[in-house]
Amino acid sequence: MAKTGLMTWLLYSTLFAALLLNSHAANANERKVHIVYMGDRPKGDFSAKATHHSMLTSVLGRSSSAQESLVYSYGNFNAFAAKLTEEEVQKFSEMDGVVRVIPNHILKLHTTRSWDFLGLSQTNVGAQLQGDVVIGLLDTGIWPEHESFNDQGLGAPPSKWKGTCQGANFTCNNKIIGGRYYNSENWYYEGDLKSPRDSEGHGTHTSSTAAGDRVPGASYYGLANGTARGGVPGARIAMYKVCWSFGCGAADILAAFDDAIADGVDIISVSLGSVFPVPYDVDPIAIGAFHAMKYGILTSSSAGNSGPWPYSVSNYAPWTLTVAASTIDRKFVAKAVLGNGKAFTGLSINSFELYGKTYPLIWGGDAANYSAGASQDLSKYCITGSMNSYKVEGKIVFCEVLWDGTGVLLANGVGTIMADDEITDFAFNYPLPATQISTSDGEKILDYIKTTENPIATILLGETLTDYMAPYVVSFSSRGPNPITPDILKPDLTAPGVDILAAWSPIAPPSIDWEDPRSVDYNIISGTSMSCPHASGAAAYVKAAHPDWSPAAVKSALMTTATVVDPNKHEDLEFAYGSGQINPTQAIKPGLVYDANETDYISFLCKQGYNTTTVRLITGDNSSVCGNTLNGRAWDLNYPSFSLAVEDGKQIDGVFTRTVTNVGSANSTYTVQMYSPPEFSISVEPEVLSFSTIGEKKSFTVKVGGGFISQQKITSGAIIWTDESEQYRVRSPVVVYNVLPGYTFLPPQTSKFQKKPTTFHGPTTPSMHHKNGFLGRN
Repeated sequence: MAKTGLMTWLLYSTLFAALLLNSHAANANERKVHIVYMGDRPKGDFSAKATHHSMLTSVLGRSSSAQESLVYSYGNFNAFAAKLTEEEVQKFSEMDGVVRVIPNHILKLHTTRSWDFLGLSQTNVGAQLQGDVVIGLLDTGIWPEHESFNDQGLGAPPSKWKGTCQGANFTCNNKIIGGRYYNSENWYYEGDLKSPRDSEGHGTHTSSTAAGDRVPGASYYGLANGTARGGVPGARIAMYKVCWSFGCGAADILAAFDDAIADGVDIISVSLGSVFPVPYDVDPIAIGAFHAMKYGILTSSSAGNSGPWPYSVSNYAPWTLTVAASTIDRKFVAKAVLGNGKAFTGLSINSFELYGKTYPLIWGGDAANYSAGASQDLSKYCITGSMNSYKVEGKIVFCEVLWDGTGVLLANGVGTIMADDEITDFAFNYPLPATQISTSDGEKILDYIKTTENPIATILLGETLTDYMAPYVVSFSSRGPNPITPDILKPDLTAPGVDILAAWSPIAPPSIDWEDPRSVDYNIISGTSMSCPHASGAAAYVKAAHPDWSPAAVKSALMTTATVVDPNKHEDLEFAYGSGQINPTQAIKPGLVYDANETDYISFLCKQGYNTTTVRLITGDNSSVCGNTLNGRAWDLNYPSFSLAVEDGKQIDGVFTRTVTNVGSANSTYTVQMYSPPEFSISVEPEVLSFSTIGEKKSFTVKVGGGFISQQKITSGAIIWTDESEQYRVRSPVVVYNVLPGYTFLPPQTSKFQKKPTTFHGPTTPSMHHKNGFLGRN
C-alpha cells in the first residue's frame, strides 16, 4: 500500500506539474530562445540593453513584449538572447548587421567538456612519458581514497622522486606519490585535519582537474554527467597542504616550494595569491617560483578573482605562468515557474528536485524578523538572521539580492528566487532549491506576488545549456595591467575556470553554505583556482613530450600557440586573456620558443631597481650581483609577449629585443607578419629567420611607434612567425596603453595600488582577504 501510495503521489505530482506548465510549454513550442549575434560592440557611447530592447520592439511590435521576450543582453559584445517565433527569427536573420541567429540547443554535456573544449580529447591524452611527470600542488590537501586518484595501470613512481607521505591517516599510492602539510602558526579550527587530507574540497578539485584518472559516470547530482578526468591522467600528483580554514601562510608556502623542489616535481600548481600587489622581494610565491625555475620547474599560478577591476591581477612575476579564467560552451540554469504559468530562467547549479510541486511564494520584505532587530529593508534581501521563520516556513521566498540561501534555509523555507544583475556569467550551487534571475524578471515576480491573492511557485531541477559565445573571460577573473612591472603583460593566457566539475572531498560542504551537511564525490565550482590546474595539466602535457625543455620554453609554447580569443567580447583585450586560450595539443609543437634562464631574470630584476641585496633575497643565491646595471625598461627580457606602457602625453616609442630557439624542423625559414591598429605601427628586423639545426637561436628587434597619446586605453596588435610549410605559427600579442606620469618604472618598494576592490564570489571561488601575512585561495 505504501508503494502504491508513493506511486500515486508521484503520478499526481507529475500530472499537476504538467498542468501547471501546460501554458508555458505551449508558449515554449511557439517561442524558443535564440541568440541574435551582431559581432563587434559599437564604438563610443553604446547602451546594449536599450539597443537590444529597441530591436526587439521593432520586430515584436510592443515594448512590453520585447521586455518579456528578452532573456540576456550581453554587454561586452553586441548580442542578446530572446524568446522568438520562427517568423521573428527570420526577420532578425534578414536585418543588416546581424551576423547569425543561433538556436539555444539544450544538450547533455559530459564532465570531460573542459578538456574536450580545449581539443584534448580522451583519445589524445599525450605522450607515454606522462608517468614520469609529477605535478605538485600547493593547496588545501587531497582526499587520497577518491576514485579519481586510483593508481590502476601505473607503475612505481619515477626514480627521481624523493618525496614522502606525512600523517598517520594519509596513505599514498602510485598516483598520489607525495603528501605533506604545513601550519607554521599551529592554528587548527573545527574541521581542520592535521594531515595532507582535504577537508575543504578545493585541493581535491584542483588535483583531479590537472591529473585525475578517468572515472565514468561522474556528476553533481546528475548534472554534467560523464567521464571525469584530468588533462594528464597518467601523471603523478604530490600535494603540499599550505591552506587551512584561516588561509595560507607565507612561511608555509615557501616551505612547500622548498620541499617540492627537493622532492623532484616537474610542475608546481598554485591556486592562491595575495589580494593586493606586493613587490617581488616580499612575495612568497614569486620567491618560491624563482627557486623552482632555477631547478627547471615551471610554476603555474592563478590570476585571482578580483576582476573585472584593472590592475587586480595576482602572481605577476615574469618567471611564473599567470592564468585567467574563461568559460566553456555550457552553462547551468534553473527555471522558476509561477502559478500563472510564466517561467523565468536563472543561473543556478540546482541539484534539488521539487517534482513540479508548487509552494506558497512570498516576498522577503514581508517576512522580517522584527524580534531580531531586522526590518523590511533588510529582510527583502533575505540576509541570514533577518527572516521570520513563522512566515517563511514551507514557502519559496523571493529575494532582491544574490545571497547564499542560508537566510531562507535557516528560517525553514523551501527555496529561494533571487534577483540580481551583478553576476551574469557563472552559477553557484546552493543548499536548497534556488535560482538567480535578472532584476527585470524579479520585478515581474514581485508584481505577481503583490497582485495575486495566493501566489505559488516552483523551482525546476537544473539544466545544462550550450553557451555559443564561449570562450570569454569571466567577470571575476582578475585583470591587468601588471601592477608592478608595466612592461610585462599579465595575465599570460586563459583557461577554463567556470562551472568546472571535478573531484571533491566527501567531508567538505558541496554548496556555498559552509554548513551544508550533504556529501558528494564531485562538485561544480568556478574560479581562477579552476583555470590554473587546467594550465598546469597543459604544462605537464608539454613537459611529458619535451622533458628537457626549460620552464620558460614550456611557458612560451603554451603562450605562442594559444587560441586567439575574440577581442570584440572584451573591452580590456589582452588585460583579460593574455595571449589567448590554452591549446595543449598545439603547444607540443610550437616551432620556436622564447627561452630564458636565471641570468635573464636577474638582469631583469636589476633593471627594475633591485640592488644586489634584494636580488639575493629573491634568488636565494649570494652570488647574484647587479653590479653597475642601470635602471630601465623591461623591453629586453626574452618574453613571449610585448607590453608598452606610455606615460600620458608621451609618444608611442618602444624597442624590444628578442631571441627565439628553433624546436621545430631542422632546416626551416620563418617569415614575420605584423598586425597593428591605427594608433601605432610595428616593424620587425630582420623579417626572415633561417635555421639549419634544432636548438639554433636567432635574434630580432621589434619597434613599436606612433603619435603622442593621453588617456588611451589598451590597444593591441600582434607579430606572427610562420615557417614556409605553414606547419608552425608562433604568435605574440603587442599591447600599448597609457599610464600616469612616473608609472612606467616603479621602484621595488612601491606598488601602483596598495589596495584594490574585491567582489563576493562565494566560497566556491574563494577570494579571501589578506590578513596577518596570510594569502587567500583564488
